[in-house]
Amino acid sequence: MRINLFVLALISLLLLAGCSQQETLKKTEDLVIPTFEYILENGYPVNDKGETYGPDMGNMMIIDEPDLILAQGENSIIGYVKKVEMDVPKPKTPEEAVKLNNPPPREVTLYDIDGETIIGTFWIGK
Repeated sequence: MRINLFVLALISLLLLAGCSQQETLKKTEDLVIPTFEYILENGYPVNDKGETYGPDMGNMMIIDEPDLILAQGENSIIGYVKKVEMDVPKPKTPEEAVKLNNPPPREVTLYDIDGETIIGTFWIGK
């Protein structure tokens, strides 16, 4: 729950910043972040490996989450987390559902736009 609020707050901030930009793609240091307008017009951009990347637009659009989701990790490093690494297993029993309701914090790798270069750590539930 806390991670969802954090990601939502980060996305909202990025959307506000993106909506005020005239560019279609903006670059933060060496990180390319697609703007809201760019994603609406063109869909998520794709890296050299064929992975889509950008902020998770949530219920704002009828577009699936990108393969690489924009996130802010430790030490305020901004990068991308892999959607498959963020997903949690679906519970098969009520007991499993209770355990998954309050999971311990876990570490997820923060990547550059290529989805390979590790640039930091992102914590879920910390």
